[in-house]
Amino acid sequence: MSKFKKLFDETQSAFREQPDSAAVVFSTESRQISGFKSAIEARQFRFHADEPEALGGTDSAPNPVEYLLASLAACQEVTYRLYADALGIPVDGISISLDGNLDLRGFLDVADDVRPGVSAITGTVTIDSPAGEADIARLKAVVDRHCPVLDSLTNPTPVTLAINHVRETAVAAE
Repeated sequence: MSKFKKLFDETQSAFREQPDSAAVVFSTESRQISGFKSAIEARQFRFHADEPEALGGTDSAPNPVEYLLASLAACQEVTYRLYADALGIPVDGISISLDGNLDLRGFLDVADDVRPGVSAITGTVTIDSPAGEADIARLKAVVDRHCPVLDSLTNPTPVTLAINHVRETAVAAE
């Protein structure tokens, strides 16, 4: 039994016995450090986001839309790996290529009828596997039903963003 199959079976069993233990919260923090460059923290990891020079950034890191695409690609890969092992479908490798269509007129308030977000994501999942087409189709169907990031992008997800307005006051010199 592969380690992912064992992890899948043990975790699934534990969550059936104690459903409350399955609810988790993932958190990130981000702070703009200069121009369009942000410093981001997630658990013990620190990384940056920036915009390309053509959009006013310094091109020192991927931009937020590229992270969105990367999140989907990586989550798909994890979900394919986990369910391939859980279903007993041999997979030697998984890679994903994605494109996100974005019309900057929506972001820059040039056209009211254009969304500011990604209007479409297209891509290719490449699976290196000796399995037959029916098994790969079954695997894809299961992954599409259970990939958390894909679900978050394709279904309405409530987002609540509160404002914490901080106003630094200058001390008058007398």
